[in-house]
Amino acid sequence: MPNDRRDFLKKSSLAGVGLMGGGLFDLPSQGAAPFPPFPMPQELNLIGAYGPWAKGLHLESLPSFSFRNERFSDIDSWRLEARNLVSARMAALDLGAVPEVTVHRSGVYEGVSFEEISYQLPYGMPTKAVILKPENAKGKLPGILGLHCHGGNKFLGLDKISRTRSDVPGYVQTHHDTYYEGRAWANEVAKQGYVMMVHDAFAFGSRRVRVEDVPPVIRRGITDFSLDTIEQIDAYNDWASDHEHILAKSLFSAGTSWPAVFFSEDQMALSILAARSDVDASRLGCAGLSGGGLRTVMLGGLDPRIACAVAVGFMTTWTDLLLYKSYTHTWMSYVPALPQELDFPEILGIRAPLPTLVLNDIEDQPFTLSEMEKADKILQEVYAKAGASDRYRCSFHPGPHKFDKAMQTEAFGWFDQWLKG
Repeated sequence: MPNDRRDFLKKSSLAGVGLMGGGLFDLPSQGAAPFPPFPMPQELNLIGAYGPWAKGLHLESLPSFSFRNERFSDIDSWRLEARNLVSARMAALDLGAVPEVTVHRSGVYEGVSFEEISYQLPYGMPTKAVILKPENAKGKLPGILGLHCHGGNKFLGLDKISRTRSDVPGYVQTHHDTYYEGRAWANEVAKQGYVMMVHDAFAFGSRRVRVEDVPPVIRRGITDFSLDTIEQIDAYNDWASDHEHILAKSLFSAGTSWPAVFFSEDQMALSILAARSDVDASRLGCAGLSGGGLRTVMLGGLDPRIACAVAVGFMTTWTDLLLYKSYTHTWMSYVPALPQELDFPEILGIRAPLPTLVLNDIEDQPFTLSEMEKADKILQEVYAKAGASDRYRCSFHPGPHKFDKAMQTEAFGWFDQWLKG
């Protein structure tokens, strides 16, 4: 009986369509507009038949606020407007006064003096950070903010690129080996004569979202919150990965965005670094791989205190993210509506004519090589129009997603040229 009823409804509904539509499935009558043709075969992309349409909305013409537009000629006035535009689009935050810093531990490790510190922002757990500089350093040194990567690991933060002891857990050493050719690169650049600061980014390390602080319905069965074993840490990182879309949507609902929180917290860390008595605040830089490269794009592009920037393993176009690679990235990258006005590399280009180095990996899985090359061309055009071609460089290194010793050597040399020269 139920099957007979379904058959009846199916037949009667089709009959109704025929009666009401005057033969919807018949060929068009003479003089009527023909049916639109079926879409032609196209290059595969992440959203299928909608890809060409979505790209055509804003990404096939020069973005409206690009400095490459003929209507812009004064780099200084454009830069000011562009910074205000991006800050507004991401809904940047004002975190108030620079907080008091607490020093928890200090010492020397392999020729580097260190201070393990923390400070309290207006929300969340205290932020842990580390200060590194050459042992027995005297006077004021250039300062560099080291921006750690994402790496699919939110349990770790500053430990991904810094080190203050020899007995690190195996999973920390594995991270160094995988992405940095075995090095804690922040220590290596500190040895070259810099005061380095590395802090835990929002949602990482000391700033991570605790499973015990969220409702049981989204804990995915996690009941052990101790994170004492590698199995527990892996389970947390899996959970934190799935929690990203919730956190991003919640930030949107609060009237801000993940890039805004990153940017505002990185600015505060830069203020703490710049205020130190051993730092020359006129010679500040920042650098990072992957998620740290993304943060370099935002901080380097929007904060004029960054005199020299090195973005590693995060440079492409909005087209790449739209059509090919958004599935390899987190929610941390996206600023609503901004692609109408600036292509992604132009965020970093706002800093022109200040020195900027972009380091890419030729076999970098999260990006499409041809779009990385387009991003390089865009930045070349911006710097050329700003009369500062000698202050921009982009290098393509062999291999997958990484910041290895050869790339570190190039980055450290760039800092030496512009922060010490």
